[in-house]
Amino acid sequence: MFARRHPERHLGHRTGWLRAAVLGANDGIVSTAAIIVGVAAADSGRAAIVTAGVAGLVAGAASMAAGEYVSVSSQADAERADLELERAELRADPAGEREELTRIYRDRGLSDRLAEEVAAELSARDDVLLVHARDELGMTELSHARPLQAAGASAAAFTVGAALPLLAVLLAPASARIAITMAATTVALAVTGWAGATLGGAPPGRGMIRVVVWGIAAMLLTMAVGRLVGTAV
Repeated sequence: MFARRHPERHLGHRTGWLRAAVLGANDGIVSTAAIIVGVAAADSGRAAIVTAGVAGLVAGAASMAAGEYVSVSSQADAERADLELERAELRADPAGEREELTRIYRDRGLSDRLAEEVAAELSARDDVLLVHARDELGMTELSHARPLQAAGASAAAFTVGAALPLLAVLLAPASARIAITMAATTVALAVTGWAGATLGGAPPGRGMIRVVVWGIAAMLLTMAVGRLVGTAV
């Protein structure tokens, strides 16, 4: 049978996790800062601003966790389905599956003879399904989908990011809440933009500018809406 590789499912190594954490923190920073600035622009008191910020943090973290759990659970279901199909193919056509391993090793640069020897030896093992999972499907112990772990990491990253604008508005004097929150948020976004671009192998300057510009745009938009609503009600 032809190899069924799903490389997009198996990028969960250290760099992938770090980049996901940075993106989650960035979401937390932008969404919570925008809420805080929008509520503050409506001339709300400190209690209302902090309440809105905390509510945004909790809602955002819960939403991130739920979405990540559903997504990674679907990935885990697909992995199990692939393994079951591979197990059935090994029972129905072991010779064909051995030839498939031979082609894989040949494509990786082994000579025809060596590829056949490696495939034959590995096919004789009791854990031949694991061999096919690794070399045919691209699954490893590190790449297995873990829904609860992914959900927890996503919620934690969002919470850490969301805590930054909350701390800024708590520590800022009433007369400078919006300015200090926006300044602290801009710095934090520059850091996450640089980190995300660096981990993704992209130019860090471009990543920083993109994240900062869109973050400021989100805050300005909610600030404008907050002022309109504050004067209308």
